[in-house]
This record gives sequence, structure tokens and C-alpha cells, in this order.
Amino acid sequence: MPLTVFEEYAEEYDQWFSYNREIYLDELRRIRQAIGDIPSPALEIGVGSGRFAEPLGIRFGIEPSWALGVMAKDRGIEVIRAVGEAVPVQSSIFRMVVMITVLCFLKKPEETFREVHRILMHEGTLLVAFIEKGGIIAERYLIHPDKGRFLSQAWFYNHDEVIRMITGTGFDLVSVDCRLGFCILTFHKGDIV
Repeated sequence: MPLTVFEEYAEEYDQWFSYNREIYLDELRRIRQAIGDIPSPALEIGVGSGRFAEPLGIRFGIEPSWALGVMAKDRGIEVIRAVGEAVPVQSSIFRMVVMITVLCFLKKPEETFREVHRILMHEGTLLVAFIEKGGIIAERYLIHPDKGRFLSQAWFYNHDEVIRMITGTGFDLVSVDCRLGFCILTFHKGDIV
């Protein structure tokens, strides 16, 4: 996905959460249920404008888009401008990493999950929330111009594909919550395979 769409339409991206408040709050509620209290330090890869990190109490974020990163900083997030495949931090530094609706934009998801494994502490937690391929949400978003602009070139996966991908990079599956095509998977850091 070209990064330029997130630069050019950053305000529109951020406003979606206000215009679709009920959907956003439901996703946020489900994520909170899946992980409970957020351990510190925690990092969100693909923090965007900080709409999830801020209410979840996540203080650190990785974001390649300058425009979205500025919005996240305005929400109190310490943003590192980078991509998930190459996170410029020390190994074993975070207790939790979250990735919310970012999987579909990754060029090399396995590399990102290996990098997450590297930066997580022993027994650290990974949460991946994503729009599932063929689900109601994906189909609805693709036809609406406000989300379709961002998702039209995204690559979607079903939850079994994502589980195989992540467990193949050294994580153990803890929980699965897939409803209406929005999936939330949690994992613990296992041994590197």
C-alpha cells in the first residue's frame, strides 16, 4: 500500500473514528477484553493517529506516516518513524506489542512478527487485531469510499492463515476472538523456531 495515501488523507483517516464512533468503541472494548490491563512498557506497531494507543494507555508507537505520527504525538504517544519489519529499538524491551488493523498493509508480515519476537521480553504478549478476508466488515469497508481508499490495496487473511504465520515465527496462541470479520488474536512469546 502506498504510504502517500496515509500522508495525503491523514485527517480523513483520523476522522473516520469520530464518524463511526460505535464501531470504533466496540473494537476498542473487544481489544480491552482480550488483553485486560496493558503491561508497561507496551508498543503499538502501526500506531496511526493514536486512536487505539491513547485510550489503551500504550505510550510508544511505530508509524511510517509522518502525518499520522504527528497526530499520535499530539495524543501523547512517543512515536518512532519506522516500519514493523525493522523496529529501531533494543531486543527484549517491551512486555506487550499490539498491532491493530495493520497486518493487511505489511509487505513482509513474517519479518514483522520475527521483529516483534525480538523486541518482546520473555513471555511477552502480542495482540493482533485485523479485518478478516471475506468477512462482513471487509466487504462493507471496501465499498465505502472513506475506508475503501485505504483498504482497496490491502491484503486480507483469514484467521487460520494468521495463526499459522505467527506461530511459525515463535509465538504460542493464547486466545481467538473472531466476530463479524474482525479478529483479535493474542499470543505469548515462545522459543524461536
